[in-house]
Amino acid sequence: MALAAVAALGVCGAAQAQDYQPKAKGSLILNVRATGVSPAGDDPIVTAAGAASGLKAHVEDDIMPTLGLTYFLTDNIAVEAIAGTTQHEVRAQGPGVDVAVHETWVLPPVVSLQYHFAPQAKVSPYVGAGVNYMIFYSGENKNGFDVDIDDGFGLALQAGVDVALKDRWQLNVDVKKVFFETDASVNGGAMKSEVTLDPWVISAGIGYRF
Repeated sequence: MALAAVAALGVCGAAQAQDYQPKAKGSLILNVRATGVSPAGDDPIVTAAGAASGLKAHVEDDIMPTLGLTYFLTDNIAVEAIAGTTQHEVRAQGPGVDVAVHETWVLPPVVSLQYHFAPQAKVSPYVGAGVNYMIFYSGENKNGFDVDIDDGFGLALQAGVDVALKDRWQLNVDVKKVFFETDASVNGGAMKSEVTLDPWVISAGIGYRF
């Protein structure tokens, strides 16, 4: 929300000098954003028997373009679906060890239900909650490791702001916190990790209301 407030303050003066079309029931908005995905987990890697290996699984950040489609069910309530894919490197880290073990693409579609506090205003904040499904694909093993990561469902919380520009255009800043855990097996189960990804998904871009 701090990011959203900074963006709103930076552009609302310009927005107030221009005509715009407010959001309302039936509005359909397409947002094109730059999105950063920052996983939070550094989880222990253990042996098949559960013994500590001294290593942790670390997942690197990535930034990619994404699309978001929002439809207003009422003047204040909307449903949003986002689509995009990011690439992440998985590393095994420990005392004196920092080695890449896997690189994977992730498709994390999120569908959320939103409440827009002031849809008719030029600066229109909102909150939301929803579900996502993490799909790991096109994985590439590295440095002799064989890594398998399970797909699965997660939950998401959301906050953001739309800043109206001229006519049907708007700026958008959006922050999501996705809660997601998965299992990763290494070398056929010789080692494993319960990975708590819980990524921050931070986006900024421009939208058009149809």
